[in-house]
Amino acid sequence: MKKKTAALMLITASTLTAGCSSHPLGLSDDTAAKTANNNGIRIVVNSLGMIFPEGMDENHNPYLSYIEKNTGVNVNVTLPPLNGYDEKLNVIMASGDPPDLLNTSDPSWFIHFVNQKALTPLNAYIDKYGPNLKARIPKEAWDNVTVDGNIYAIPSLNEVKGTEIVYARKDWLDKLGLKPPKTIDEFTAVMRAFAEQDPDGDGQKDTYGLSILERLRRTSPFLGAFGVQMNGWYERDGKLVYAGILPEMKDALLYLRGLYDEGILDPEFPLNKIDVLGDKIASGRVGLYSAAWSDTRSHIAASMKNDPKAEWIPLDFPVGPSGNHGVYRTSVVRSYNVVPVKSQQAEAVVKFLDFIAGPGQISLKLGFENEIWTRVNGKLSINFAEHTKHGYRGIYGALEDMADPGVTKDRLEGLGEQFRLYDNVQRIAANLMEDKFTGPPTPAMGKHQVKLNKLQEDTFTRIIAGLSPIEEFDAFVKKWKEAGGDEITGEVNEWWREQQ
Repeated sequence: MKKKTAALMLITASTLTAGCSSHPLGLSDDTAAKTANNNGIRIVVNSLGMIFPEGMDENHNPYLSYIEKNTGVNVNVTLPPLNGYDEKLNVIMASGDPPDLLNTSDPSWFIHFVNQKALTPLNAYIDKYGPNLKARIPKEAWDNVTVDGNIYAIPSLNEVKGTEIVYARKDWLDKLGLKPPKTIDEFTAVMRAFAEQDPDGDGQKDTYGLSILERLRRTSPFLGAFGVQMNGWYERDGKLVYAGILPEMKDALLYLRGLYDEGILDPEFPLNKIDVLGDKIASGRVGLYSAAWSDTRSHIAASMKNDPKAEWIPLDFPVGPSGNHGVYRTSVVRSYNVVPVKSQQAEAVVKFLDFIAGPGQISLKLGFENEIWTRVNGKLSINFAEHTKHGYRGIYGALEDMADPGVTKDRLEGLGEQFRLYDNVQRIAANLMEDKFTGPPTPAMGKHQVKLNKLQEDTFTRIIAGLSPIEEFDAFVKKWKEAGGDEITGEVNEWWREQQ
């Protein structure tokens, strides 16, 4: 009953919307007037959960001053709450007084406002004011933001090609006489032992065989064992088919449902936000999970600090019954920077982003040289106190992140080779499952994707948590097709034919 109640709480929870200030961007009248009078730009961006040192905020700090000084553009920044971020963007777009730049990581949000003709085509501005953008952003990324020949967003790039890698407690494996698993059946046996055989030795049944996140995140290696990934598109008989309606997805859900029914899977998974899962890892309740490549420096490091006996190792990706394995590949586009049609500051926006992509990239990614980092014997040496203190710089750098392998290797090794960050991203990159659809979001995605995503998340969560029978998957497939999925599939395959 406890397990089903937890799942039901997530699925039926109401969405809370933050109240709006009198100004649609949440700016004070003085701040809004200052921006307008100085012919600057107003931007609405993601805070990434960052905090500012005492005496600083998003509009008063040395990194924003650095950008303003080098571009001649005055910038006023608004950071909506992380929860409901895209909903806040919707309110702003509907306000009649949108900012000059909005940043979103949601392709459905982007294409929706393209459909509404609410975004400014940026081709001419990029040609004139964006030399670094043109030189450093690859064609594949531009293709993802181009509709009918018009560029409607300036893309930020994903620095790494994938996110998830399985990590496990080696000390628990050793204590229980187990070897690192390779096949999905061996993974199941290890997870069962972690759940049932008291690997932490406290005499309590308080450990999980596997824990995942809400909305079925951190499941990629286990889905990969069945040959699918969430939201992927795969070729079948010469056509592209959505992964979420394939029989292989049903098999993967049935597998996860089995883990749940056996008490192997964390019963609270529908309520696991990242900080909740992180606490379970750090406190020794989880000994195997699909980690983000950076978790060795956060949750796993906290686990080892809290328990000196804890030893974590990366595992091979589980191999399924048909020999499949792997994880999802991140899109080349990390986020979309758009300029509403009502803005008169497209030139300034492009100059602002061009600097971040070009001359400002290293300082915004690594921090100011000689303050946060220096180079010693060819390697990056980082002042970690200052690095952490000024982590907020990532808010600005992420707007135009570039995929530079040399800088990535430098940075990740500089953060501490003991964390194996660069090794993690290399392991992931060697085990990516190809998503055949790499084009821009289609018009039908703008109309239907949000509701289809919710339908999928709710249905799959209910199936795994035992609130719906596995047969509900077949009803989901029918609903998905009728609620816009067939329309999306048609557009995806029209794009696919053009690539042949």
